[in-house]
Amino acid sequence: QLQLVESGGGLVQPGGSLRLSCAASGFTLGSYALGWFRQAPGKEREGVSCISVDGGNTKYADSAKGRFTISRDNAKNTVTLQMDSLKPEDTAVYYCAAAPKLDWDYCSVYVQGYDYWGQGTQVTVSS
Repeated sequence: QLQLVESGGGLVQPGGSLRLSCAASGFTLGSYALGWFRQAPGKEREGVSCISVDGGNTKYADSAKGRFTISRDNAKNTVTLQMDSLKPEDTAVYYCAAAPKLDWDYCSVYVQGYDYWGQGTQVTVSS
């Protein structure tokens, strides 16, 4: 069974940092484009960042640029989102997603581009 499991969420004060991880089971991420998304209460799910199969192409939403960093470790079958300088508006459930791609440069921050999703991890930024 293909499964993605996120971890690392929690409560953090504004200006703090969190490191989200997503581990895959039942399949290897080595041929998948990966993305991080988030959904705040009452809002649509939005793309935060993505990384291509070979890791050479990354993209960030404007809200994440300069503060978040996506990385992948194919040997460990994981993708990570380092989040620094967190703001209250970053509060949301964060999801990782995967899409099998032959194009190793493919990287998308659009929900429609992904086939597999984790169940999410809550991130709350509050003092």
